[in-house]
Amino acid sequence: MDSSLWFVLVILICFSAYFSASETAFSSFNRARMKNMAQNGNKKAALALNMSENFEKLISTLLIGNNIVNISASTIATLLFAKLIADANLAATTSTVVMTLLILIFGEITPKSMAKQAPEAFAMFSAPFLNALCFILTPLSFFFMTWQKKIVNKVFDFGADDKITEDELLTIVDEAQQDGGINIQESELIKNAIEFNDIEVHEVLTPRVDVVAIDVEWDKEKIAEIFDESGFSRLPVYKDTIDNIIGVLTHRDFVLEEKSEIFRIESAIKPVKFIFSTMKISKLLRLLQENKSHIVVVSDEYGGTEGIVTLEDIIEALVGEIWDEYDSVEQSEFEKISDDVYKVNASATLEDMFEFFELRFDEEENDDINTVGGFVASQLEKIPDVGDTFEYEHLKFTVTSTDSARVLSVLVKVGERVEKEED
Repeated sequence: MDSSLWFVLVILICFSAYFSASETAFSSFNRARMKNMAQNGNKKAALALNMSENFEKLISTLLIGNNIVNISASTIATLLFAKLIADANLAATTSTVVMTLLILIFGEITPKSMAKQAPEAFAMFSAPFLNALCFILTPLSFFFMTWQKKIVNKVFDFGADDKITEDELLTIVDEAQQDGGINIQESELIKNAIEFNDIEVHEVLTPRVDVVAIDVEWDKEKIAEIFDESGFSRLPVYKDTIDNIIGVLTHRDFVLEEKSEIFRIESAIKPVKFIFSTMKISKLLRLLQENKSHIVVVSDEYGGTEGIVTLEDIIEALVGEIWDEYDSVEQSEFEKISDDVYKVNASATLEDMFEFFELRFDEEENDDINTVGGFVASQLEKIPDVGDTFEYEHLKFTVTSTDSARVLSVLVKVGERVEKEED
């Protein structure tokens, strides 16, 4: 009789391990990986995924099963030790100590650690039996789920939100990169895709001063020269001033018109869309797709031209800079000159500079500033000249190159960071 009880005790501890491991496996398996296996025809993966959809019922079944076997194991152990030890108090104490150690080591810690190593495999292994057990224990599960929803959740309102925020999603991507699941290029692409809907046109546009455009009154020789020098396949066309853009001329249409007997640039111009800089580039992308266009003009609040945005600018917001054989030689936005000195391109975004030098970026404080050049001008509170300097936190900025009224590049010297004392 005693040997049978010892055998039952071992079986109960095994079941305790099974329930504990299952709990860990179902709460930590990779849903994307499991879904992929299910789509490839793995029936156990499909079953495990389906059971995880109703996690409250599953966890109730696991907890009921685990408590039943643990209490049963403790009861049987007490009976067995009572027969081995005459002193009842000593027998109860010994049984409690021994069973606590056995359940902790073999029923909780070890199986959970093992399941954590391969949660998908163990979830698929345990799914068939657990599915049957969920059906058998449905009345008990229903009672405890009702208790939780109708009473506990009303008494204790935790305000829990199961939705994953954008910041949490970015953290998941960082963790996947650190774990080696994805490389740095894949990580950047995913992050750019997540943040794509938040980017506004003013963050990617080519500013007015950098726009290469054609006057509608120019002859074909001068237009051909502009196309050759710029290497662009499309150029805005304006009348009198660049603030009055009337359309876009493609190189292909220009070549066709150039061959005609009477050259009239007006007949080769295509209409162009006008937008404001506050438009989201995700919306602009749909606009370009609907109109089968590659370029739009960004208007300012006074009706003038603030700049232009091309389809390539939008794509670069996702995949990074795209360089072709017609582009000028690529220059790094942050070029290291020495151990603590960097040459910074003034066209670099302010947020990128703050991230590069590990500064805290305040969106409200820098709401109207997009580039390093704009930041330098705002700090100096005047039109910058070569040699102008200022300090910002532990950085010293020196203007090294200007063009008319704008900054082209600055030199940044990194000093010793001084931690601010909290009030």
